Amino acid sequence: MVYILFVVGFVFLIYGANFLVDGASSLARKYNISNIVIGLTIVALGTSSPELVVNLVASFQGNADVAMGNIMGSNIANLLLILGVSGLIYPLTVNSNTKWKEVPLSLLAAIVLGVVANDAIIDGHGYSFVTRSDGLILVAFFLLFMHYAFSISRETGENEFTVKVFPTWQSWLMIVGGIAGLVLGGKWIVDGAVVIAGSLGMSEALISLTVVAVGTSLPELATCVVAAMKRNSDIVVGNVIGSNIFNIFFVLGTSAVIKPLPFNPILNFDVYTGILASLLLFVFLFFPRRKILERWQAGFMLLLYVAYTTVLVIRG
Repeated sequence: MVYILFVVGFVFLIYGANFLVDGASSLARKYNISNIVIGLTIVALGTSSPELVVNLVASFQGNADVAMGNIMGSNIANLLLILGVSGLIYPLTVNSNTKWKEVPLSLLAAIVLGVVANDAIIDGHGYSFVTRSDGLILVAFFLLFMHYAFSISRETGENEFTVKVFPTWQSWLMIVGGIAGLVLGGKWIVDGAVVIAGSLGMSEALISLTVVAVGTSLPELATCVVAAMKRNSDIVVGNVIGSNIFNIFFVLGTSAVIKPLPFNPILNFDVYTGILASLLLFVFLFFPRRKILERWQAGFMLLLYVAYTTVLVIRG
């Protein structure tokens, strides 16, 4: 039964996020809130809500490896798996803002995570925690990113999309139903990850870095594949980079503020992999052609994800 709920949990999580975004966007439009504000708040937070809910449930239940593994695994999957698949479908061109500001900010987020999580290495403590003060620092970075995103959107007119308006009662029903789906789905996934890890003799970190991480990244994967098929590169790269920044600064920051998260040193391999993946993307946007992720580069990133997953499985 736990295995069934684990799978059903992903369905509830994804559909819950969609219902929440659609209902909240409809309600916001009824009150004449602009597309820019809707896109940068409701939609952006909605796409990160699967990771957020899984993290909150995991941290409240004391499953810190699930919470940390979900964030790092999702970010690595976003960069290596999702960009790899999308770039194989069609070479990805990025704009100057993404290349010079958003990709470096994503790299900074990965480095900051490595710093705040490694008290044992940096301060010589016998333990490592992402503390409440660390969480506040991450949330402060998130607020700066939101300020930047709002300023860019006003200048370029980004985030213009069609919002379907529902009756008020239906909008509220979708919001409540979406939240309920997120909460139930998140709990079933965390509970299932713990049970599956125990029954298969695997660590909670391994299940979270692979199955849970890819599952919570499914909304981004679906969005990016469709965008790549439509040759809309900015949506692909922007969605992935924005999601990674949200995951570390907002999701992990909020989780740590609510309840400090102990950090398992074995996860440093995944921290370093996240930093390497971000750095690799930045380098690829300079060579051989500037601002373009070629198919062979995307294929190389996909192979790196396969290699990374293989190492995780061998490590157990």
